[in-house]
Amino acid sequence: MNKVLVTGGAGYIGSHACKVLRDAGYIPVTFDNLSTGWEDAVKFGPFHRGDLLNRADIDAAFLEHTPTAVMHFAAFSQVGEAMSNPGKYWRNNFGGGLNLIEATIAHECRNFVFSSTCATYGDQDGVELDEHCPQQPQNAYGASKRAIEDMLADFSASDDLNYVIFRYFNVAGADPDGEIGEFHQPETHLVPIILDAVADKRDGITVFGGDYDTPDGTCIRDYVHVMDLVDAHVSGLKWLEERKGNRVFNLGTGSGFSVREVIDHARVVTNRDVPWKIGPRRSGDCTKLVSGSRRATEELGWEPRLSTLEEMIRDAWRWHQTGHYEK
Repeated sequence: MNKVLVTGGAGYIGSHACKVLRDAGYIPVTFDNLSTGWEDAVKFGPFHRGDLLNRADIDAAFLEHTPTAVMHFAAFSQVGEAMSNPGKYWRNNFGGGLNLIEATIAHECRNFVFSSTCATYGDQDGVELDEHCPQQPQNAYGASKRAIEDMLADFSASDDLNYVIFRYFNVAGADPDGEIGEFHQPETHLVPIILDAVADKRDGITVFGGDYDTPDGTCIRDYVHVMDLVDAHVSGLKWLEERKGNRVFNLGTGSGFSVREVIDHARVVTNRDVPWKIGPRRSGDCTKLVSGSRRATEELGWEPRLSTLEEMIRDAWRWHQTGHYEK
């Protein structure tokens, strides 16, 4: 079976990708330094502990496992931190990405799947974003991801590297089997924050702004179930294996849900009250951000089958009740 080097494979999205890769007949090799990931999440293939900022670590992983493809998830991803400490994001995301791409080429591994972000588009309020929208990142997180996209294009031209790039917004839900799930320290994602409040692990949640031009006054964002998301990544890998080319795909539902809708659905799914209050708007928050995925549907046959609020919250709640990873 072909091996796939999965950077960040001990993290939220990366661990789910490893499970789907295993089920698709690959051997996922997790490469992670465990700075934000969890060794307990590495359940579906070998684990190679290493840091992308250390080229020797990457070379050692290639030499030991001889992967035929790379799936790159590892990155710092907190927008607030990226605004206050951009050097950390450029050093880690950009520097680590460059090391990884150069090692991939040096070890004659030609297929590269990159987990990017719709943050590369910046704040384009009220527009259904597609792959043709201009990229104008507003912080070091989006800018560093955009820079890796540019690197992939340059190295493809010089060294015949084949790549697929995925851009997406909010990821939610968990493995329906309950083996792995979402857990960050500190937690910044809406669904697990709500579930923490439901479970009395925090005093409640603050909704940033209730006077936006939306049906209920709260911001609207596009949410994709983590299993739908990683299914697309595996489909992208197979596309590379069959077609040998380069492509960018957005992943989203094209509709989105408001913060209030997420809270209301969490109340129904958990059958518990969700303590919340309205706070002031956050600087830079857009009214509505959604991402279409017509290209992924047409070319990869991808459909977000699980990306309903009920399904995402139900799977996340099941995981939330089974316990979390521990450092």
